[in-house]
Amino acid sequence: TVFPQPQDAEHSQDNGLKEITARPEWDNKVQYLLTCIGFAVGLGNVWRFPYLCQVYGGGAFLIPYVIALVFEGLPLLHMELAIGQRLRMGSVGVWSSISPYLGGLGVASMAVSFLVGLFYNMILAWILWYFFHSFQSPLPWSACPLNLNHTCYVSECEKSTPVNYFWYRNTLNITPNIETSGSLQWWLVLCLASAWCIVYICFIRGIETIGKAIYVTVTFPYLVLTIFLVRSLTLSGATDGLIYLFTPNWETLKNPTVWLDAATQIFFSLSLAFGGLIAFSSYNAQKNNCERDALIVGCVNSFTSIYASIPIFAILGFKANENYDDCRNWNILRLTNAFNIGDENITLENYNDWLNYLNTTDPSEVQSLELKTCDLQTFLDQSATGTGLAFILFTEAVIKMPGSQVWAVLFFVMLFSLGLSSMFGNLEGVLTPLLDLHMVPSWMPKEIFTGLICLTSFTVALIFTLGSGNYWLEIFNSYVGSMPLLIIAFFEIISVVYIYGINRFNDDIEWMTGRRPNIYWQVTWRFISPLMLLVVFVAYVIVEAETQPTYNAWNPDYVNFPLADVQYYPGWVFAICVLLSVLPVVSIPLVALYKFTGFVKNYIMNRHNQNPYADEL
Repeated sequence: TVFPQPQDAEHSQDNGLKEITARPEWDNKVQYLLTCIGFAVGLGNVWRFPYLCQVYGGGAFLIPYVIALVFEGLPLLHMELAIGQRLRMGSVGVWSSISPYLGGLGVASMAVSFLVGLFYNMILAWILWYFFHSFQSPLPWSACPLNLNHTCYVSECEKSTPVNYFWYRNTLNITPNIETSGSLQWWLVLCLASAWCIVYICFIRGIETIGKAIYVTVTFPYLVLTIFLVRSLTLSGATDGLIYLFTPNWETLKNPTVWLDAATQIFFSLSLAFGGLIAFSSYNAQKNNCERDALIVGCVNSFTSIYASIPIFAILGFKANENYDDCRNWNILRLTNAFNIGDENITLENYNDWLNYLNTTDPSEVQSLELKTCDLQTFLDQSATGTGLAFILFTEAVIKMPGSQVWAVLFFVMLFSLGLSSMFGNLEGVLTPLLDLHMVPSWMPKEIFTGLICLTSFTVALIFTLGSGNYWLEIFNSYVGSMPLLIIAFFEIISVVYIYGINRFNDDIEWMTGRRPNIYWQVTWRFISPLMLLVVFVAYVIVEAETQPTYNAWNPDYVNFPLADVQYYPGWVFAICVLLSVLPVVSIPLVALYKFTGFVKNYIMNRHNQNPYADEL
């Protein structure tokens, strides 16, 4: 490495140190912390964590989640912030300076950041589309549209729901399977272009403009979440949602999948191995307490996940109660007409008594009515993750809230702010390594180079605006943001502990923070975190190998529509899935092999120069 030893850093005047001290820095500490928090806290905190809590035993899920945070998330977070701050380079420069053979590790992080940024900004485009429509009264997803003859409602909408129809048909115009590509949807192209323009404007001068935008994009979601929290707790049925969320089901802890999902959730939630955190910390002053920063960012991230779950599930509890009442009202109407009972005689309060009575006196007549099965627990079970939570379940709940337009606007502005601050980290994970490697031509301004990256990303991401775009986005999300990050993180911690040297790393931290890492950091870095990463990786591979991957298709011709048409990926699509899992990390062995062949070549040439007749002898 060209970097000076910690104890000599303040006094050294070599070229390496001059380059370090000339690096731009954050305006203040708050700006840096908000940027790291904004990168870590993203859409997954709002729509992934609540889902996992609901599926895996409510409060019981917090046990494996906290264990994964303590023994996997925080140690890796501290390591990335410390190594980036000490060496003051992006991911490629950091790992190349530790060892030339590790240069591929930084390239892998850069590739993952680029690929994740492609589909992540497409989600922001969808959010913009819903945001623009949230000002309409009534909301466009509140009722089914009429057909071309204006004689009845569109059958696809009637068979499903207005919310589903607006998402799958009006927004995505989705094809019945991934093999049917469909055409570019012009409205999504415009929204995607708008999303990339906003990212570019905020990112145009690097940390100078990011640092200003981050004050809004990070703090505003907490304001909106607080408003939603207060409002949601006053809704009828909110208590049912909260009880459902936080009632622990200890039996679920026996399921190994719970522990696997907890480990991956905390890992991906903190945005580890993307290179963005290393890049952000590289703009810090070297005399900075990176240990405290890691604890702040990690704890705020986890607190946000729990804090966001409360209003989300309070609103979903409200929605479940509304659907439960609608179901019983529909049955009441059928019973009233069939048995000539006055409307005043059957109400929601005495519905169960009447139903039991009629089932006893005339069961055949009741059965012929084909009444709906109304069960509150069933409606509470109808949760979803990812886009399903944001664009289906929550939008349906908003319809039934007073002042629905206001809540819809607030919700989608909050989601956009969360996603935008995460996009800063994804783009920084690409741009900083390229700048550190002097890949930008000397005649090209940084603003132009950043614009070219955004333009290239927009062009590639047009695949997500096709009719089959949602299917491809799910593939990118599942395969780019999973196994490659586990591999990168494992090699990162092995590189720091066993190649850079744990003692040298401890010296660096002591020089930067004024104290040596305690026994907790030592044990997790040396043993626990690498072992957990290895176990999670092996478990992930086993789970993937045991099942043939499928996807949920929206197919109006499916016999059980509107249920999802579960289809297997075609062979060529599955090959792309494998490629997306392998391609980002293939640079790790390739760069190491390239450096090794160069070393062997230089060794032979040096030996030949020392003895020109060696080959003849």
